[in-house]
Amino acid sequence: MTSTLDPPATESDSPSRPSRLILVTLALSCSLVAVQQTLVIPLLPALMREFDASVASVTWVFTASLLAGAVATPLLSRFGDMYGKKPLILIILGTLLAGSVLCALAPSLGVLFAGRAVQGVSVALFPLAVGVIRDLLPAARVMSAIGFVSATMGIGGTLGMLITGLLATTTSHHAPVFWVAAGLSVLCLALVARCVPSGGVGHGGRPDYPGAVLTALMLLCLLLAISQGNAWGWTSGRILGLFAATAVLCVCWTLTEMKVPDPLVRLSLLTGPKSLSANLMSLLLGFSMYSSFTLISSLIQTPTSEGYGLGGSVLDVGLYSLPSTVTMFYASTYSGRLAARTGPAFALALGSLPAGGSYLWLALSNSDGFDFLAYGALQGVGFGIAYAALGTLAVEHVPMDQSGIASGVNSLVRTAGGAVAGAVVAAILTGGGTVTTLDDYVLCFFIVAGAAWLSGAVALFHGIRHRR
Repeated sequence: MTSTLDPPATESDSPSRPSRLILVTLALSCSLVAVQQTLVIPLLPALMREFDASVASVTWVFTASLLAGAVATPLLSRFGDMYGKKPLILIILGTLLAGSVLCALAPSLGVLFAGRAVQGVSVALFPLAVGVIRDLLPAARVMSAIGFVSATMGIGGTLGMLITGLLATTTSHHAPVFWVAAGLSVLCLALVARCVPSGGVGHGGRPDYPGAVLTALMLLCLLLAISQGNAWGWTSGRILGLFAATAVLCVCWTLTEMKVPDPLVRLSLLTGPKSLSANLMSLLLGFSMYSSFTLISSLIQTPTSEGYGLGGSVLDVGLYSLPSTVTMFYASTYSGRLAARTGPAFALALGSLPAGGSYLWLALSNSDGFDFLAYGALQGVGFGIAYAALGTLAVEHVPMDQSGIASGVNSLVRTAGGAVAGAVVAAILTGGGTVTTLDDYVLCFFIVAGAAWLSGAVALFHGIRHRR
């Protein structure tokens, strides 16, 4: 199902070598973004020992990247629509390179947080890549191309953990992981500069800096309250004050976006009939996907002396992610055809079934390595289909000149869901300072499975309501 705003397909829409090269370059760049997001996850236990920090504190190594991405995505997506997408992609990859170097040289946890935040800006690359696809590729290939690039982000997430696992066999220090990310950033910079044409037209406008500041403050207050709830007490003045500040900032943000001439987030792209359901799906899928990264890594590395866990190494975390990588790749290649036949909403609904089923499997059976292999295979199929369909749902109903910001808003919501997921998982696993138990993990798996299935239910409703 292509957008009614796209021109009809012609014979010239058949795949060409230049368009394939553009697509592969964008896919590799988006995969790198996912790699940087997850490569720290298997390192979290080691970082706790290296910096003598708690679970809640170290989790912010992961959450800081997501928070920065949530703030930067709509702003940079807007810049892409205003000034052209390729220059912004190059700037983002340069920022990722700088953040990777900062993380590699980080002497303390605070500097590592800062480096991860700089790396997190790269999350804005995906919506810009979607905009380039709509600008440059033939109309008949847009849906499958967006689906392919969307799915490679999930593949990159599992590859990030595998890279970290392989490096952990030679060193326990965190620096080599980030030097690899820096090297990959240089490679992608060269590929984008060489292979992606400028294309597209800037549409002018002014950046909404007040909206960006309010977005950052709102998300920071919300995530800090969730992550520190157990430590400070959920009814303490600090936690209640943070939640109250979140609500006030949300109102201020809404009023600001309604009044400024060029808002950071057009409310119609956030709450319009088709956008609202697409963004809700994105929020739930982001929550579900990012929760799993932290949960699986921690559970695999839990010593068997605790009465559960596999007692695995950092490398084991990466190896157990291989089935997910393989099945996600193959599922994503068929997702475009499935979405063209049924519509992307129904395709996402179908993908949510095995995605949620994978978490249910681990909630019921998690004592053997086979359980984690089966989980990975199921999860890869589910998210390979669902993420590919979600990329199309985010932009199919908007004009070409708003494709970057529409995809950016959808990515913002997904990233915010992932950031909240990290904070929620940390809050449950810390359990108010008590020892983490298997029941804590099981509760998390049920919650995450419910989020995946709920996204499928929203997609089903969306597909029925807007079916052509």
